[in-house]
Amino acid sequence: MNLASLDLNLLVSLDALLQQRSVTRAAAQMGLSQPALSASLARLRRHFGDELLTRVGNEYRLTPLAVQLRELVRVALTGVERVFTAQPGFDPASSTREFSVLVSDYVVVVLGDTIAGLLAEEAPHTRLRLTPHSPAVVDSAHQVLLTADLLLLPHGFVTDLSHRDLYRDEWVCVVAADNPVVERGLTVADLEALPWVATYHGQTASTPAARQMRQLGIEPRVQVVNESFLTVPALVAGSDRIALLQRRLVDLLPLGSGIRALPPPFEAGPLVEAMWWHPVYDDDPEHRYLRDVVSRAAELAVSPGAREGIDLTDTAPREK
Repeated sequence: MNLASLDLNLLVSLDALLQQRSVTRAAAQMGLSQPALSASLARLRRHFGDELLTRVGNEYRLTPLAVQLRELVRVALTGVERVFTAQPGFDPASSTREFSVLVSDYVVVVLGDTIAGLLAEEAPHTRLRLTPHSPAVVDSAHQVLLTADLLLLPHGFVTDLSHRDLYRDEWVCVVAADNPVVERGLTVADLEALPWVATYHGQTASTPAARQMRQLGIEPRVQVVNESFLTVPALVAGSDRIALLQRRLVDLLPLGSGIRALPPPFEAGPLVEAMWWHPVYDDDPEHRYLRDVVSRAAELAVSPGAREGIDLTDTAPREK
């Protein structure tokens, strides 16, 4: 297809139509007349050979093709915006950029305030958007990171992306403070007998330590599935449940949280937290600045000893 023959302004119209699912609302969003946007919709229908929007009763619904196009159009528009706002240098003090980072609530607790503080000091007109990631986001990281700046995630989930390691942590088992195992210590038999609170539990979703446990033949009896680390203590305290949490998170919990951390009775490998990004942004000045901010935030937020052996240089994607 010859791009020179296409009117790329139609991308903006298509995005508004797919988001609003209404010619009237989309026209108002774009500041156009309804007939003008209706004409754009007609051109888009001819191009795709598809209705895109179909009337059902008093509302419009997206066709299957339109549903498929909705996120692709968002990615394309974000790419176009990045192209035409690119500059040879980057001045943090005058930038009005919004930086988007995909994170877990654990990372927000450990690094969020420090990252925000550095940006507020050095780039006061920028905005930091911290968005919770999910198993679906991680599974489609290569596409998602065309529109989001960074994904903060431990090793073991994504490959073939540029990354930089940030810090180490360790996994601990948490139980209620009055659980009898606190006095005698955990055993493998306890792991199989006690009911579990599991985070990100599914066929492709799991914490690295939980995967290691199952690889050793330890099958947990999962009673509660939860996609938040911060709510795990409340689900464990006062019960006979058990869960895996990061040591740094446990150390930041307030006194009297009702839980105790115990070393797992198996060899749980270290958690190496890293930031991941799409290689297309390796040399982008704005992106390089954000990566530097996140790296410095990690240095400030965690103890020097915790990062022993970590190489903080940008790393190209590993070859398959």
